[in-house]
Amino acid sequence: MVRTLAFAILATGIASLPAMAAEEYWVARDAVSKQCEIVPKKPDGTLVIDLGKKKYASEGEARKAMEALSDCKKK
Repeated sequence: MVRTLAFAILATGIASLPAMAAEEYWVARDAVSKQCEIVPKKPDGTLVIDLGKKKYASEGEARKAMEALSDCKKK
């Protein structure tokens, strides 16, 4: 019984790891409007262009990086 319960808990934990994985954010620019934005999935390179060429662990880090990029500065 204990072994079965331990296996069930372990299987549930392993199955839920992708859902608990840290979210990732990218700094991107819309190809049409030229506006910078933070997106939760990797830009495709056609409609949304990846500016930072790297992912960020939090939206706050991505926002700081977006503000530092010269392509995203307000003119």
